[in-house]
Amino acid sequence: MPQKLLERFLRYVQIDTTSDPDSTTYPSTAKQWDLLRLLASELREIGADVTLNAHGYVIAEVPASVGCEDVPVVALLAHADTAPDFSGTDVKPIVHRNYQGGALRLPDATDQVIDPADTRYADLLTAVGKDVVTASGKTLLGADDKAGVAILVTLVARLLTGPAPAHGRIRICITPDEEVGRGVEHLDLDELGAVVAYTIDGGAVGRISWETFSADGAVVTIRGVATHPGDARRYGMVNAVHLAGKLLALLPRETASPEATDARQGFIHPLRISGNAAECSVHLILRDHDNALLAGKGAALRAICGALEAAHPGARIECAVTQQYRNMGYWLRDNMLAVELLREACEGAGVVPVDDPVRGGTDGSRLTERGLPTPNIFTGGHNAHGPLEWVAVQDMQAVVEVLLILLGKWVERGSEFGGYRSQAN
Repeated sequence: MPQKLLERFLRYVQIDTTSDPDSTTYPSTAKQWDLLRLLASELREIGADVTLNAHGYVIAEVPASVGCEDVPVVALLAHADTAPDFSGTDVKPIVHRNYQGGALRLPDATDQVIDPADTRYADLLTAVGKDVVTASGKTLLGADDKAGVAILVTLVARLLTGPAPAHGRIRICITPDEEVGRGVEHLDLDELGAVVAYTIDGGAVGRISWETFSADGAVVTIRGVATHPGDARRYGMVNAVHLAGKLLALLPRETASPEATDARQGFIHPLRISGNAAECSVHLILRDHDNALLAGKGAALRAICGALEAAHPGARIECAVTQQYRNMGYWLRDNMLAVELLREACEGAGVVPVDDPVRGGTDGSRLTERGLPTPNIFTGGHNAHGPLEWVAVQDMQAVVEVLLILLGKWVERGSEFGGYRSQAN
């Protein structure tokens, strides 16, 4: 078993790095610095040239092998924060050695069970004979994305202490705040200095992602007519809270909500409501892999708002839709070399590559849009953002092997890389 990789992973997941979507600082939580500083120190001890800048980016360099100085510079990224969806405090990782099938009942919350007999968790059977790591039941595990972090630190150790294949210059970047959508907000691409990148932030073994959702956010502001409730009929109260409820009822819940869609189907998703009878705001997200279909969802939401306003004289309803990120496939389709080499590397490591369009976004979405093509690579993690999260140590090690082969592929074929266009459709 890859013991060093396991030791790193167990060490990292026990450090609370939950990010905060409501924070105005960067990183969004001070506790992320605990892991970021540790990673900078560990990478220096291994022998990498490391910087930790004021925004919390750990950037480490592995120099090119002799004779490979002209190979395109590859960046590999993972994120140190964990999702605020579930507690990441006092994580107690448990290693289930040589898993032999059956349910894993987590000891600190016996109602938390990972049972492969439940089709939602059938992937656990792919880990038979492997060493499976879970949390204890009261927290998430943090494999998303500390599995990616442990994989990259282990990769650096392999590259610098050998044996390792010839490779070009490698830039390793550990980011904060990916889980709250701000992971690369302050990342200087000139400082990173790469021409192609990969995020190590995916799921099951073999799943590679070069497409993500395109994403917009929307805020619907409903202004009613405020009166004393006792005089509401006389003075024509229009209750903004009631109208917010009507707005939600008019959304296409049966055909275009997260709970009714999968694969490449997009959705309109109300996130939260705030306000009172006089004024109420509804925050929503719009998602689709196709930009034209995404635009249609924005148009549909505006039409619903317009019809609702027309049906309630005195009410004023505004719908503001803003762009968040775009499907990186719109750029990557023009030059698929980064994806082709990744597929070849998987096959070389005995892993079957499976294209897996992300029903969400990655740091790679924004990096690709900014000019750095960045597909996403699996970590082996499952059931992210909750107490039933797990990862097999041998699956993480498989990613290390894939990355070593991938870096060699860039030596062989990097001269074919000619960039890609800079605008999405």
